[in-house]
Amino acid sequence: MENIPDQFLDITALVCPMTFVRTKLVVERLLPGQGLEVRMNFGEPSRNVPASLREHGYLVGDLQPENPEIPDGIQRLKVRKP
Repeated sequence: MENIPDQFLDITALVCPMTFVRTKLVVERLLPGQGLEVRMNFGEPSRNVPASLREHGYLVGDLQPENPEIPDGIQRLKVRKP
């Protein structure tokens, strides 16, 4: 999932379950083949959002730390609608 995402979403101010709800609302509006990059906190969102998106059939890349020097800080996730 190296392509530039079509949309960007920052869910760092949200808590579960709203992190997934907001992400799913945005990814549902994408056209097939379009991508979304999600910025989220480490911890519960970084575990639950990718897993839930996979369960719903979306293509999910690996989580990447926004700052490699802080691996348990803000995470970036790329998602593609099949």
